[in-house]
Amino acid sequence: MKNLTQGKPIRVILLFAIPLYIGQLFQLGYSLIDTRIIGSTLGETSLAAVGATTSLSDLLIEFINGVICGYGIIVATYFGAQDEKKLRRSIGGTVVLSVVLTVLLSIGCLISLPSILDFLNVSPELIPEASAYIKIIIAGLIATTLYNVCAAILRAIGDSFTPLMFLIISNLLNIVLDYLLILRFDMGVMGAALATVASQALSAVLCFIYMRRKYPQIRLHASDMAPDKGLYKELLPRGFSMGFMLSFVLMGSLALQTAINALGMNIIVAHTGARKATSLFLMIFFVLGTALATYCGQNLGAEEYGRIKQGIRDTIFFSLCWYLLVLLIVFTLSPVIINLITASQEPEIIDNAVLYLKVNASFYFLPAVICILRNSMQGFGDSRTPLVSSLIELVGKVLIAYLLVPNLQYMGVVLSEPIVWALMVIPLIVSILRNPIMRKVRTD
Repeated sequence: MKNLTQGKPIRVILLFAIPLYIGQLFQLGYSLIDTRIIGSTLGETSLAAVGATTSLSDLLIEFINGVICGYGIIVATYFGAQDEKKLRRSIGGTVVLSVVLTVLLSIGCLISLPSILDFLNVSPELIPEASAYIKIIIAGLIATTLYNVCAAILRAIGDSFTPLMFLIISNLLNIVLDYLLILRFDMGVMGAALATVASQALSAVLCFIYMRRKYPQIRLHASDMAPDKGLYKELLPRGFSMGFMLSFVLMGSLALQTAINALGMNIIVAHTGARKATSLFLMIFFVLGTALATYCGQNLGAEEYGRIKQGIRDTIFFSLCWYLLVLLIVFTLSPVIINLITASQEPEIIDNAVLYLKVNASFYFLPAVICILRNSMQGFGDSRTPLVSSLIELVGKVLIAYLLVPNLQYMGVVLSEPIVWALMVIPLIVSILRNPIMRKVRTD
């Protein structure tokens, strides 16, 4: 267990965030490995089939993970307040509510999958492989959820290193299973999906066993998991606020994907590669935001308001330094990066993906500020403003998908991110300057 209410804020935040960042790299590795292996062994048609459903799987996973992270903030608050009884109860509620949500979502999506693929404009020649892949990913969501629950609980009590270790093990297994199921057993995209689910299930099991042995003080009893109306009223608003905050972002991407899927296979592959690279570059901002949510939650519970302000300020400065480094990388190595991800030499694919990266990277300072502010605000109790900001992104991307893309083609997609970033950062800046917690910091 690690207390984030003591020590120099930026040092504490970075030490907590580094394992999270490495873990996210390996988490992204699941999809990057699938993308590379599918592209190099099964061809661009199979890669396009998987890419056509990526926004759907990302939406489901991020919504559930967002809800779990929201619950984790409540856990972190009780840990910071050193209330062990409420700490265990909040952990029990997190487990129960997360599992129920995942089961309901998985069943609903599997039943309505044909309609969803039709909504996504997946072309008829891609539907067989796209459907085979996404069915397995959806059915295996429970494995992802159980790992994320364990990881969120460990992060809430200050342990961000342990989930990383188990994730590395499962990622190595994913590489082995990918080649085994795709090449040896000739299972195609189904093999890639099964490899991902099996690897995530292993990480969940290992993480759960470790928690029970290492931290007896958070070992749950039946009473800790019993329904508690008062606790659920505390967990659900925070969880769904953060879940919708993240899913609004991905719903916008889903709307864009429907427009992209109508632009042809080369554009689908180009955008798939560009988005994987973008995820890699922006990951540090999301990780720092996640770290700050826990940091602010613990410091709120301990009533260390001055540390909240200093932590936010120092993290923004660090993020801007990272932005300058990424800008240099994108403008010098983009073609190489896209080739490594997609295994494609097609000029149309490379050129469009590079265009997307260069335009978007120029504005990466905006998502840096967005991620830090909205997660920090969730951490110290403001759930409404981050939700409004994410709703702006959803509406903006939907409008661009149906108004701008038909006229500008892929350039409309390229311009979509900078436009919505500029709009969604406004309410965050205004609100955090007016937030009571921040005003209290200034008057202490």
